[in-house]
Amino acid sequence: MVHEHTHEDCLLLVPIFKTLPEKDLETLSQVVSEHRYQSGEFLYHAGDEADALQIIAHGQAKVFQIAPNGKEQMIRILQTGDFDGEAALFETKERASFAQALMETHVCSISRSDFQKLMVNSPELAINLVNAFGQRITQLEQQNTEVTTSNVESRLANYLLETSAGLNQTSFTLPLKKKDIATYLGTTPETISRKLTKLASDNLLENKGLRVKILDSDGLSMLI
Repeated sequence: MVHEHTHEDCLLLVPIFKTLPEKDLETLSQVVSEHRYQSGEFLYHAGDEADALQIIAHGQAKVFQIAPNGKEQMIRILQTGDFDGEAALFETKERASFAQALMETHVCSISRSDFQKLMVNSPELAINLVNAFGQRITQLEQQNTEVTTSNVESRLANYLLETSAGLNQTSFTLPLKKKDIATYLGTTPETISRKLTKLASDNLLENKGLRVKILDSDGLSMLI
């Protein structure tokens, strides 16, 4: 399925850009590039230069590191609307982790060199971005409080709905193992299994192993 959008649509997914005037968005949109990744393809590898902001326009990717024993260590999941590497717009460093698409994933990116040229050529844009970053810090503080107080069932319901939307399917195999979902949601695999069983008993979904069929998306949404 093709998801049509404009470069400005991608920028509006990023909180630090949402408050910018329309003319600044138009200027920024000129340096946005687009990439499509199939399931299993890497958005980046550890050791790559972090030289771009990446915005997930559609899809889902896992960010992980490789432990000394060779096992993957989940760090986070990037879903539609998430972004990664904003620090790369201002400093040069190497990636310390890997990012791998869990489904077909559409990414918009802005390179550091293009971004910094715009900042030099448009002092007004630079000032607006500084103000936007200030607002972003406040939003992050509020989000941290919300994540701490929200329950596992709510976070699991949101993850299932996001995954369903990304795959454009109501019946699907979870793209992550339960232990990785548990790491992402800040709980245990046993709790994930119990919550899936409860959601099934509430007739919100059917579940067998990693196979899920959403029966009542509205009911799941009510849990969020």
